Amino acid sequence: MGTLRLRLNESLKDAMRARNARAVSTLRMVLAQIKDRDIAARPQGNADGIDDDSILSLLQSMIKQRRESMVLYEQGGRADLVQQEAEEVTIIEGFLPRQLDDAEAAAAIAAAIAEVGATGVKDMGKVMTALRARLAGQMDFAKASVIVKQQLTAAS
Repeated sequence: MGTLRLRLNESLKDAMRARNARAVSTLRMVLAQIKDRDIAARPQGNADGIDDDSILSLLQSMIKQRRESMVLYEQGGRADLVQQEAEEVTIIEGFLPRQLDDAEAAAAIAAAIAEVGATGVKDMGKVMTALRARLAGQMDFAKASVIVKQQLTAAS
């Protein structure tokens, strides 16, 4: 069992002991989604369940979904639901590695471009693959792809 999965389970137990309802419901939701992914992975011969990188990806997706919901709830005037989503984001983010700031992300992108020898936009896939392998969970790859494209366009 991966260390991230163990941390999530321990945090759920701690939240239950502390009677933190928001944390309990959020962590149960995360663990249920992990279990769904585990079940989906079984036919591919993955009996142990998904790995930590897959869990990190799932957590990032859950954060993105909540941020999108927050925008819609704000537009609908539902401050209570915006607050709930924000609390869930904070809880989930606690399981992600420290996120790179803009300068660190730009440096990591430049290093990945140099590492794979990228010379133009046609090499974008190689650069993104290198970034994902090295920095899973540490950066927003949607934002990174925009920066990669800009740097590769400027280079060619």
